[in-house]
Amino acid sequence: MLTLGLFSIGLDTYWPQFDGLRDRLLGYQERIVEKLRTPNLVNAGMVDTPERAREAADRFHREGVDLIVLFVSTYALSHTVLPVAQRGGAPVLILNLQPVAAIDYAKLNAMGDRGRMTGEWLAHCQACVAPEISSVFRRAGVPVHLVTGYLEDAEAWTEIGEYVAAVRVKRELAELRLGVVGHYYNGMLDVYADLTLLAARFGCHFELREFGELRRGVEEATNAQIEAKRKEFNTAFTVAEDCGEEELQRAAMTAVALDTFVDRHQLGALAYYYEGAGDADYKRIITSVIPGLTLLTGRGIPVAGECEVKNALAMKIMDSLGAGGSFAEFYAMDFTDEVILLGHDGPAHPRTAAGEVSLVPVPVYHGKPGKGLSIQMEVANGPITMLSVCEDGHGRVYLLLAEGESVAGPTLQIGNTNSRYRFPLPIREFMNEWSLAGPSHHCAIGLGHYGGTLRKLGALLGMDVITIC
Repeated sequence: MLTLGLFSIGLDTYWPQFDGLRDRLLGYQERIVEKLRTPNLVNAGMVDTPERAREAADRFHREGVDLIVLFVSTYALSHTVLPVAQRGGAPVLILNLQPVAAIDYAKLNAMGDRGRMTGEWLAHCQACVAPEISSVFRRAGVPVHLVTGYLEDAEAWTEIGEYVAAVRVKRELAELRLGVVGHYYNGMLDVYADLTLLAARFGCHFELREFGELRRGVEEATNAQIEAKRKEFNTAFTVAEDCGEEELQRAAMTAVALDTFVDRHQLGALAYYYEGAGDADYKRIITSVIPGLTLLTGRGIPVAGECEVKNALAMKIMDSLGAGGSFAEFYAMDFTDEVILLGHDGPAHPRTAAGEVSLVPVPVYHGKPGKGLSIQMEVANGPITMLSVCEDGHGRVYLLLAEGESVAGPTLQIGNTNSRYRFPLPIREFMNEWSLAGPSHHCAIGLGHYGGTLRKLGALLGMDVITIC
């Protein structure tokens, strides 16, 4: 479970000078506690000396917090912050939040006592220390994450929510066991990935396994398990009448084996591809994986075909945000309607579907061995985010994203996931900018606009984020 650490900073010199100021500032902090709405909060209270800063840092480290939230309650010295950033064991989000949008100047100036007036100002002077903390963080090599606004500021709380969501994704990636089974699709140089580099950047673990495990799993599948999986197909999919009994049976057997495989290795995502060199047993498995892998993807275990590990990560990120994460590639450009068609064969993400998710037979898996069952669906109309995890030639991993819209209109009914997307840019410009940013030809499509959260995720991971639109 995600754990947040919270503390506020102030200057102990003020407390005897301005009666009630400290309690007032702690009241603001309690309002932040209410608005964070998290059950797992470590509240270190007011930190107003370097000693208390070290105590707070040690507590945060001991409790294993994922994000330290620093509320700037008034002017404070930066030596009450740096120890927490250095020793707390988590990134620090600085909240430069005034109590209100603007000081009531007339009320303050009418107080008549310059001492009391100064105390009133100090309850509103959060901005005073924001540059100081940022300067010290930069000089100390600490990343600066700053939100500015006021306590009831909807825009500021949207940003704060994005940071919390990004930290949750960061934690899920660090705990992720991503299975790699089989090998890359031969010749897709853009898809090949440096797993060591990806593990270092995201903190995830890669579990490289043999396709033979699935073969054993199929052989060990029981009649009861197969029958239960057949029922699950009927619940999850609209099964086309021309899906043959033999195809449904072998797809169910393979789906049982996939469940066993994923559970055995505690996988949270998977990338796969295999051809089997003509072996009949392997061919039966390879050509029957799509229904089972689609069910796994719908359970939050996204699966990328063609062994596109980078895109399995992109799909996991989108799924962790609750956006789904449909496996996609560019299918066609429609210059008449100014839309781009994206889709893919293989496993789909049923939670992104508009209407039914159809299970249909296809006479050939284009570019792959054999034939069998496939998923046909469209992504729900509305706002979408397109995400790609990219590598360049200099050891750099970065995120590439675009926000657009899934729109209604004709698509290709060829037994694939296939949808129409419109972006703020003309499609000529969009295609050029997206392609020249250096992704592989795959991407993940999620429902909703998540650019703000993804940019914050990049900042927390120390990773560049390129936004096309």
